[in-house]
Parts: sequence; C-alpha cells; structure tokens
Amino acid sequence: FERLLSASGPTEGHVKRPSDGERPRKIAFVQCVGSRDQNHDYCSSVCCMYATKEAIMACEHEPDTECTVFMIDMRAFSKGYQDYYRQAQEKYGIRYIRSRVPPLREHPSSRGLIFRYESEDSELVDESFDLVVLSVGMQIPEETRRWAESLGIELDEDGFSRARPFEPLMTNHRGVLACGPFVGPKDIPETVVEASAAASQAGGLLAEARGTLAKERDFPPERDVSAEEPRIGVFVCHCGSNIGGFLDVPSVADYARALPFVVHAEDNLYTCSQDSVELIKERIAEHGLNRVVVASCTPHTHEPIFQDTIRQAGLNEFLFEMANIRNQCSWVHSHDWDKATEKAKELVHMSVARAALLEPLRKVELPLHHSALVIGGGVSGMNAALSLAQQGFPVHLIEREAELGGNLRYVYYTLEGADPQAYLRDLITQVEGHDLITVYKEAMLKDTSGFVGNFSSRLQVSGVEKTVEHGVVVVATGGQEYKGDEYLYGRDRRVLTQRDLEALIADGSHQIASAQNIVMIQCVGPADRYCSRICCSAAVKNALRLNELNPSANVYILYKDMRTFGLHERYYTRAREQGVHFIHFDDHKPPQVDDSNGLRINVHAPFLNADLSLPADFLVLSTGVLPSEGAEELATLLKVPVDLDGFFLEAHIKLRPVDFVTEGIFVAGAAHYPKFLEECIVQAQAATARAARILSQETLKAGGVVAVVDTEKCTGCLTCVRVCPYHVPVIDSTLLGAGGILGAARIEMAACQGCGTCAAECPAKAIQLMHYRDHQIIAEEEALLAMEPVSA
Repeated sequence: FERLLSASGPTEGHVKRPSDGERPRKIAFVQCVGSRDQNHDYCSSVCCMYATKEAIMACEHEPDTECTVFMIDMRAFSKGYQDYYRQAQEKYGIRYIRSRVPPLREHPSSRGLIFRYESEDSELVDESFDLVVLSVGMQIPEETRRWAESLGIELDEDGFSRARPFEPLMTNHRGVLACGPFVGPKDIPETVVEASAAASQAGGLLAEARGTLAKERDFPPERDVSAEEPRIGVFVCHCGSNIGGFLDVPSVADYARALPFVVHAEDNLYTCSQDSVELIKERIAEHGLNRVVVASCTPHTHEPIFQDTIRQAGLNEFLFEMANIRNQCSWVHSHDWDKATEKAKELVHMSVARAALLEPLRKVELPLHHSALVIGGGVSGMNAALSLAQQGFPVHLIEREAELGGNLRYVYYTLEGADPQAYLRDLITQVEGHDLITVYKEAMLKDTSGFVGNFSSRLQVSGVEKTVEHGVVVVATGGQEYKGDEYLYGRDRRVLTQRDLEALIADGSHQIASAQNIVMIQCVGPADRYCSRICCSAAVKNALRLNELNPSANVYILYKDMRTFGLHERYYTRAREQGVHFIHFDDHKPPQVDDSNGLRINVHAPFLNADLSLPADFLVLSTGVLPSEGAEELATLLKVPVDLDGFFLEAHIKLRPVDFVTEGIFVAGAAHYPKFLEECIVQAQAATARAARILSQETLKAGGVVAVVDTEKCTGCLTCVRVCPYHVPVIDSTLLGAGGILGAARIEMAACQGCGTCAAECPAKAIQLMHYRDHQIIAEEEALLAMEPVSA
C-alpha cells in the first residue's frame, strides 16, 4: 500500500484496487496480523502509526476516501504520536474500531470485502470495504537467525538478540554489538538512536586506536572558475508526491531553461537519491557547469549532500544554491496547483539570480576544547559522562541535587527481574572514580556563551562560582512524576502513584502484601496531550509483583489503551494469564472514585456494556511524566528549543534525534521525552557518539559567509536574537550601540551559518553578510589600530 501511495510506485501515486484497477473509496486497515497472536508474543511497535500515516495519506490523495482502522489498542506511544492520532480522527475523519481481527469474506457480485465485527455496544455489524490493508508486523528472517547462530550470538525464542541487563546493545560476546530491530521491534527514531549508541560503544572499545587508520577524503583539484561566465545547471525535484503532487515540476524545469546563464535544466524524481547525485556530477562535466541550483526541500537537511556532490565534481562547494520549493511552496500552497507552480518558478528564478553572483569561498581551521559539559547526574547523564570518558575525553558533570542517581533512585526492580539499585551503585562508583570525570553536586548552570567547540560556562557549585571551558554540551536533566490532585491523591492515604506503590513493595509493606483489592487507573494527568510511554509497563510490572506477593489478591487495571509495545507485550500477556483484570474505559467516561463507604472505583466497561463498582484497599494512579523543573529556564540559557509540552526539541525526529539545531549541544534521556531505563542508557550513548564526532577532531572548520554587526547602527532591539535559527546573536552589555546606548548585538563568527536571516530581518539594517576571511582581516586591522603606539 505504501508503494501504491508513492509517486514512484506502480500506479504513480494513485491508489487502485489490484483486482480491477478501480479506486477504492472505503479502505480498512487491520492491525496485529502477525503480532500479539499465538505465534508472535510481542507487539511490532510500528504498525499502529504506520497504518495511521497511510490512512492520512490516502485521505490527502483523495479527500472523499473513508478509512477505518480495526485495532486492539492504539499504540501511539512516542513523541508527537498522540497528537498525530488525534489529528487522524478530528481532521481526516478516520474511524478506529476496537475489535479482534475480524473474519473476512468477498461479496459475490460487488467483489467488496465484508467484515463481520462486534461493535463497542455489543452488536454484530457487517460492513463492506473496497480494499483491505493488513498491518503484518515484524519478525526476524530465518537467514538472520542462521548467521547469528553461526557467530554464537544468543537469541531469544523469537530470534531477537538477547539483551544483557543494563547493556541493551551488547550481545553475549563482548565487543559484538546489536542495534535496531534485531534487538526488538522499533520505529525509525529509536533505530537511528541505537545505531549511534552502538557506534559510541565501539568508539569506547577502540579509543586507543582512534585515527590510526583514518584517511582523508580524496577530492579532485578545485576548478578555477573566476574567469568564466556563469554556466548554471538547475535540477528540480518531484520529491515523490511531496512536491510533484502539488505543482507542475516539469513546467518549472522548462521555465528555468530560459533564465539567464542557465545552460541546463531538468527534473528528477528524487534529486537526493544516489542515482540523481551521480547524474548531477555527470551533467557538470557534460555541460561545463560552474554553478548548480537544486530546487527541492529544505537546505537544513539536504544542502550538505549537494555541496559535497559538486565538490566531488571539482567545483567549490559554495558555488551551490538551493530553492526550497517544498516547505516554502508545495506544503503551504497544496490546494492551489497553479499558484504553487508560479511561486516555485519565482523561487527558482531568485535562486538562479543569486547563483550567478556566487564566488568560491574558503574555510579556516579553529581550535577547540576537547572536553564536555554534561548537565544532569541521573542515569542518562552518568552514562553520557562515562561513555565520553571511556573514549578519552574529560567531562564536567553537574547535578543540582546533593547526590547522583536522579529518578533511578526510585526504581527497585524491572519487568525482566533485574536489580536497578545494584546497577545504580556500580554506575555511581564508576563515574565518581573515573580520572577524566569531574562531578559537581548541588551545582547549577548560571550562564553559557560561545559556540561549538568553544563554549564557556559559569557554574554555581554549593554557592561558589566556577567557570569551565568545553567543546560540547549534553543535556540530560530527566523528567519528573506528575502529582496532581485527581482521584483524591494527596487527600487519602489509600491513593498512591505507581512510584509510591513500588517503594512500598520494595520495603516489604505488610499493608500492600495483605491487600485483597488493588485498582490502578492509567493515563492520569498529562495523558490528554501526550503518552508518557512508560506508565502501562510500570502498571504491569507492579501488578505482576503484587500477584507474587499475594496470588489471591484482585488487581484491576483500568485503561484507555494498553501500550506495552515491543517485547513488553510478553509481560502484558503474562499478567492476564496470572489473573490481573484489565478493563477498558472511554475518554468521555473516565472512572469515578466514591469514598463515602470505603473506597470504591466506578467505571463503565464498554465491551461488557456494564457499569462496574470495584472495591479498593488501594487506588494506584499511573500519573505520567512531566519535564524536569527548570527545563525551560535551561533551554533559554542554552538557546535551545522545547516542544509544546516542555520537553527539549531535537533538530530532526529521524535524521538528528539526539542533536539540537544549535551545533555542539545534544539531548539524552527523559529530558527529550519519557523513556525506559534501557532507552535512557541508549540515548545517552547516542548523544556521546554525536559529541565525539566533534571532540575527536584536532580543529574545527568554519568559514564561508558570516553575519557582521555594525554596532553604530544597532539599537539592541533583539530581533536578530529572536529570528536566528542557530541561536548565535547575543546582546553584549559591554558594547555601545546607536546613539551611545549600552548594549549591542554580537555575533560569534565561528558559530554563524551565514543564512542571512538576521540581516534580512534587522529593522536598523545594522547587519550585513560578509566573507569569513574578510571579516577576520577587518577584526585583525581593528585590533592593530586599537594597540597603543610603541615608543622608540
């Protein structure tokens, strides 16, 4: 179905029924085919959102398409997924029906596919669909099992790599690492994070040999084009249907051919693909191109690809220009084909005009500090610090509390039965005993300045200020448990959170062990906005432990969706087998607490079509996770963004899941989004892999175009500070601005990306773009002029 939706697919993006080529107007998606069944005791993790994405795309292609998703639970458990699921229902009208996988038969005359399913009000319904899409899940291929076994890698019963406790990517052979879906079913962002984490662990093992086999990339001599007239090549991308589905791409390419200095123009299906990249190099040689324009998507993600391409063809990388006809055109004018096409032509025209004026630029090398600042002394921060130190880099680790450990101090057992407290003690010992790690407790970050490779931070440590120099920053400030007043929490001692319950179980509380009726309510607190990811598994974990303590106790879990994704599904199954009662409730009919005569929880069970009243010795709330206290203030200090829920916002959810837009700053653990212990460890290692790419270099290259402030014109209005996508400009209170006012803008030239946003938006026209080397020469001349005359 994904191929049918693609412009490069067999039907050029038009969904057609394979049997007769007709367009399906009613499409059904059936979840959990080959997952969560008798043969697969796990959830494949990706299928719910995969089906939601495809249903949305089908509706966008043909707005009158009706899509229905048959599901057990909707597992929208990752960052942004809950909102995406909500949009699917509210904006696109996609129906979600809870049911077992229904039987399917074909109508003899219409050839429609008929489902018979039980509705939530317990009625049998026959409904016909034109097309059915199966969400078939993931499994390990037999050939993968064979080669893993030949290498002696230990696998579980389903063929996934058997993880070691608290070393999620390490196999039973030290030095043999596993990542991605080979470890367990997972989505793209988690797969990318694990790949980086595996690289970090490999980097630690190979630290002593770093660079001994490194080779410089071999580029051809750079062509001197200074005496040539501009010969511009234009390449316009369809981007599948992202661009080509909303404007006339061939027409844009035809238009470009007639522009001044353009000697070649063509359209490509995917200009960033390997084949198209090679084609660009061929066209440069064939037509003698000395400048290249690509009209496609955002330069933030793709410009380096094309700059590298033309450098391989012998051109200076700065002889490249990009027109963003996706974000700035097809995405914002998707309902007006003609106007989108005309705007794309104008964008290409402007890019061609600018390309004609481009000149070769050079980069210079800058020194850097080969040390890191890690903010947060929980499991993510300590793993990040230890990983960097094991790779040979000094680390400054700051923790605002008096002891290390963060939220891990309150986790006493895992679903798998491991001992996190023993792991925590060992981790703290390793961190505090490592020669390259300096730990600052009761410490706060007060101020940070500088740029990638050259940061300077002012710390307050137990009331004393200290300044540290460092090349990178890792933000690992964690999250905090939500504690609201819902369901009598804080007013009745019998109402607990999952963390409270776990502590009582670990302490051997007699009251808990002897309780006969314990009710748990999921999704308390921020769950209306986002899923806190860990709560369902935490409830199952504690329910299983309660069952061990008192097999005769009644444990009830009231839920909207049980999101025990991946291999955690096995424990959800075990809990049901051991007698834990799972009762679904609707959003619009949440449970109610009655404490007038004992403690009773009243809930409507839609599948039973009954109102239940459950006695409770204890009521346990799964309250979700909030960003840590002070996260927004820290974001302001570091000039990094947070999302609408207050969690730190990564540069790109798939391409750069642990990076910030600001170069040299990385995020790990629950500071990014709620995560399990193993996920925090992995993301910390992934962040250090990205950080090590910077710290392992002898120098950093900077150059090209930079923004320069004329302080005599600057009014200190903060416009440049607000609009810069890289958070580079600052107001320097030591500089005199226009009219002698105290405080003018300052731009660190090595951090500036030369995007021109600040220059374009500055109301006082106090900022201009300048060649990096010219700026450096001016700075040197000003320094010389400022020197005192030397007497004879």
